[in-house]
Amino acid sequence: MDADKRVAVRRLHPQAVLPAYARPGDAGADLASTARVTLEPGERALVPTGIAMAIPQGHVGLVHPRSGAAARLGLSIVNAPGTVDSGYRGEIMVNLVNLDPRTPIEIHPGDRIAQLVIQEYVAATFTEADSLPDSDRGETGHGSTGGFAAGGTTTRT
Repeated sequence: MDADKRVAVRRLHPQAVLPAYARPGDAGADLASTARVTLEPGERALVPTGIAMAIPQGHVGLVHPRSGAAARLGLSIVNAPGTVDSGYRGEIMVNLVNLDPRTPIEIHPGDRIAQLVIQEYVAATFTEADSLPDSDRGETGHGSTGGFAAGGTTTRT
């Protein structure tokens, strides 16, 4: 990305709010809804932000849940983090889900619904191999370093 770190953003909706950082040093810029949406418990919806952007080549936009909305409301993102590729020029939509088992969530135009992190990435070249080099971890995964057993004690395997 250029030294000035500019990302061109196009408003697609008159109520669209440009992404903005809440505080200096924040990694995620807030994304806001342009729609009124009610999410019943367990329901999900693709919520428009009313913006499109030109993320520079060699970078990606990662759409993350807002921690406060997740903690207070149970609002999260189905495919977190969502990926906005540098070549995409369409509207940024956020696939929200209500994880609260009892209470609907009301979203209004202008509500902050997610945060966008712009990050550099490496475009790898994938080559087929008959074997892989050894590592300390090997093939273990999915909880292989331990977790919480019944009663709250931590076990390690």
